[in-house]
Amino acid sequence: MHKLSETRVNDKMQSDYRYLRVAPMGAGFDAGFTPRYTPQQMLEMGVFEGRYMNDCRAEFPPEWFERARLSEKPDATLNYFGVKSRQPLQVWRQKGWIYGPDPRGWFQWYCRYYAGRRIADIDKIQIARWRGFARHAGQIRANCFPGDIFCRPRQRQALLQWAHDALI
Repeated sequence: MHKLSETRVNDKMQSDYRYLRVAPMGAGFDAGFTPRYTPQQMLEMGVFEGRYMNDCRAEFPPEWFERARLSEKPDATLNYFGVKSRQPLQVWRQKGWIYGPDPRGWFQWYCRYYAGRRIADIDKIQIARWRGFARHAGQIRANCFPGDIFCRPRQRQALLQWAHDALI
């Protein structure tokens, strides 16, 4: 039996935000949501130029950050594929890609979902977005030789940042 727990968030982008963790860490996912990587694996591999979640570590397990590739300034060399593959948060806001109580976007939603938070309407939107992102894997399969992980590095980095298999 999973014990409910409340998480309080106070960081640069949210103050006194609270949520319940109603599912066990890393379990109880929607049947249509099967991410390839955990948030910890993604942070260790290198995502978002090392510039993600630097001020909100207290919200998540410390082990997520023990080997994370983080930086105070964006550094594309910290990305797994060594390339820039993100748009600024301002662009996400302008395009309406920020949903619900997650001001940092999809990855923050995923970290909170992985940690056990569930918000049915937001989860449905974000899972649909995650499924839609799989089209990039199809483009890699169509345009790259099997095993050539250096083909389309930006697309592969983007797949990683959406928890899809970037090493296809």
